[in-house]
Amino acid sequence: MANSKKEKIIIIGGGIAGLTAGIYALNSGFEAEIFEKNAIAGGECIGWNRKGFHIDNCIHWLTGTRKGTDLYDIWTKVGALSDDMEYADIDSFYTSTYNGTRVTLYNDLEKTEKELIAASPEDEEEIKKFIQAVEISKQCVFPGKKPMEMWGVKDYIEMGKNMADFPKVMKEFSKISLEEYAKRFKSPLLKRMITDYLPKEYAAYSFLVSYATMADGNGKIPMGASLQMSLRMEEKFKELGGIIHLGCSIEKIVIEKKRATGIELKNGEFVSADYVIPTIDAYPLFKKLLPEKYMPGEFAKAYNEPGTYPITSGFQIAYAVSENFSEGETIFVDIDPLKVAYGTCDRMYVKAYGYDPIFVKDGKQVIQTCITQSHEDFAVWKSYTKEEYNKVKEELIAEVSKRIVANFPELEGDLEVLDCWTPLTYERFCNAYHGSYMSFITTPEGKQIRTKGRIKGIDNLYVAGQWTSSPGGLPVAAASGKFAIQRILKTQKRSIDI
Repeated sequence: MANSKKEKIIIIGGGIAGLTAGIYALNSGFEAEIFEKNAIAGGECIGWNRKGFHIDNCIHWLTGTRKGTDLYDIWTKVGALSDDMEYADIDSFYTSTYNGTRVTLYNDLEKTEKELIAASPEDEEEIKKFIQAVEISKQCVFPGKKPMEMWGVKDYIEMGKNMADFPKVMKEFSKISLEEYAKRFKSPLLKRMITDYLPKEYAAYSFLVSYATMADGNGKIPMGASLQMSLRMEEKFKELGGIIHLGCSIEKIVIEKKRATGIELKNGEFVSADYVIPTIDAYPLFKKLLPEKYMPGEFAKAYNEPGTYPITSGFQIAYAVSENFSEGETIFVDIDPLKVAYGTCDRMYVKAYGYDPIFVKDGKQVIQTCITQSHEDFAVWKSYTKEEYNKVKEELIAEVSKRIVANFPELEGDLEVLDCWTPLTYERFCNAYHGSYMSFITTPEGKQIRTKGRIKGIDNLYVAGQWTSSPGGLPVAAASGKFAIQRILKTQKRSIDI
């Protein structure tokens, strides 16, 4: 390890949170070493190649692409984005179809309103309320300057000005699920549109904010795919002098006298540190790397009440098809009921990736589909033997392929299966709790989990990662990495303006 008088920060996990924490640590004058169990950095923000095609695992849209936002500042400082970044030329969120009709949620809200009213005149009043709520939800911009416990009166006043109307949206839409919200519409098509993109258990405001982010130009798709973004961040980290250990598993965090003195690797080696920042999934952190007594109460409650705190995973398939197929469009369709693990679904989507050359080869492009999976689904996947698991995957690939062709006859004979992955894939690759690729779903019943990144009883350990604030995702991961360094700087009575 490097011989320096600088204080050393050990970061566990080389995903977005870990890379962000590492870059901010180096810029703040610390040594930083990242320990990542996989052979590649990026965590869940990655992709891989099959049959010469690139498959993207993560970014459907990236919050923080609009200049002037706190998140944009973070993304550019860590090398994920740049001022000359190219973005995919996509003008809509997604399209929903039903019984031969279709509607699209365009980034242009006026255009969306006209199309929805034309499709369902009887819902005009509710459609106008929906569009207005989305417009107001543009005010909900992720705060990434500093952790909220460091906010002063001026910060709250500024937030109050910037989000003057948003509390009205929260008051109405945080207390109902998307399933309940959909009942306000008479049109069967619009009912489906409301519940298509996010699981129906989600609090309705989550959907409004997601769509508003796209409509506000703050949720674009960077060209070059998720893996390339992670690799840009890794390169930035190494350029600044950071050291990343790939293929290096941690056995435990060593605690002595209320301090984390370092980490013990799988091979028994001890690595000392002045500070430790775990950025991994919270479940293995408190079930393996630390004694369970350190688990915060809000996590223990969430793990003990899975019905109140759902998670999101997916059964996913990637195909290669003709480059001419609905380029850059995400389309939800009805399907014959299909049982996947525990649950049965009658809707699915197809997303075409032809908007970016990285997904196109020899006149073909990648398309993908994902069928949402839950706690109960994970338990079923986990119960299979290896042989059963592989057999079920093959059977489901055949069934999903039939349903795609039924909706898109032009793909008959044109579907080439590239890969298939399940909740167990996320558990294996990222130690993800029940295969979840985000944190706990924000529901009307469950209290939103938001931690301050400190663990009671350990003075120099700072937790980062998407599980620190539900519903997780890339914005939470990146901001939490920055916040961990600011919390360290605060204890040292140094400037947190980083």
